[in-house]
Amino acid sequence: MDNIFGADPIPYSHLINLEKQSGDIIVYAIPVMFVLTLVEIWYSWRSNKKNYSGKESFGSLLVGLGNVAINVVAKMGLIYAAVFMYNLVPWRMTLNWWTIIPCLLIYDFCSYWAHRISHFNRFFWATHIVHHTAENYNLTVSFRLSWVQHFKIFFFLPVALAGFHPVVFFLVNQIGVLFQFWQHTEHIGKFPSIIEKLIVTPSNHRVHHGSNERYLDKNFGVMFIIWDKLFKTYQIEDEKPNYGITKKINSTVNPLYLNFHEYGDIINDVKKAKGFRQKLFQLFGSPSAVDKANKLKQAEMEAKMEAANRA
Repeated sequence: MDNIFGADPIPYSHLINLEKQSGDIIVYAIPVMFVLTLVEIWYSWRSNKKNYSGKESFGSLLVGLGNVAINVVAKMGLIYAAVFMYNLVPWRMTLNWWTIIPCLLIYDFCSYWAHRISHFNRFFWATHIVHHTAENYNLTVSFRLSWVQHFKIFFFLPVALAGFHPVVFFLVNQIGVLFQFWQHTEHIGKFPSIIEKLIVTPSNHRVHHGSNERYLDKNFGVMFIIWDKLFKTYQIEDEKPNYGITKKINSTVNPLYLNFHEYGDIINDVKKAKGFRQKLFQLFGSPSAVDKANKLKQAEMEAKMEAANRA
């Protein structure tokens, strides 16, 4: 085990080399993703599936391009942070290809919880809502990744503190992002049961994007669905999903609105809330609970106004 753990610290002067070693798999994959998306658009049109909206898909493209640009700019800062954490622990692992496997499992476990908490905490929901705003389900939805999703980076501290080499960490991160691309399609049906119970297939992920009551807050897995099975958040696809969020938004195209409209709503709701406890609820409460509370409050106000008008 001595040849695995106890690797030497990485000098910060080597960051440029690390950046090159980490690669830009996602950037290289963009042409392939673009071609596959064009093929799906063509097949959707030919089969009269009608699961594409020109405006919505253009909005997804703008969000995706913005996200790629942000990641390219932020990459060196993230590598610096990863090296800092790597040098901090005494059980540093050497750069071995097989360490990708345990890193992938731990990373996916952390991704499950980051994803799940993003659905039950409004502050973090604001970093994820853009991905759920599409009302049509197709490959372009995979481009709708929040520009502020790095707010959730601390959920992945266990991966960094486990001592995996920074190159391994960044390769696994890119694998996780790319794995989600193929999940966003209606043109792939269900796989054999053993596969559906192991990995996040398009069928499993369609459930996650459904706004049907039985589908809400289900299937949070990113690569492996085993976490949902383990923590009782699994739901099989047994009815056609209705895509999008339960609260309609004003635009599915404007990338600035898509990324930041929820923050505007949070600020307005916090301002209107009476008392510190209610303000915290509006900021950190479950999005569904906040929505129900706000609708109830609005109904009560309308009822009072109607009663006043009758009087």
